[in-house]
Amino acid sequence: MGFDELKNKAKDLVGQHGDKVDQGVERAGQMADEKTGGKYGEHIDKGEDKLKEGLRKFGDQQ
Repeated sequence: MGFDELKNKAKDLVGQHGDKVDQGVERAGQMADEKTGGKYGEHIDKGEDKLKEGLRKFGDQQ
């Protein structure tokens, strides 16, 4: 399987399961926040939002 095939498969999965992807991003952010003792919570939240936005755009590409 080539790179383009993998990319297209990832787009399809993100497009179909965006809610699950968002949950995964939030869980990763929570873990990072816990590991840093909440010190960077605001930055982590902003990063989560940007990542979810970027993934939605990626999943919507045709």
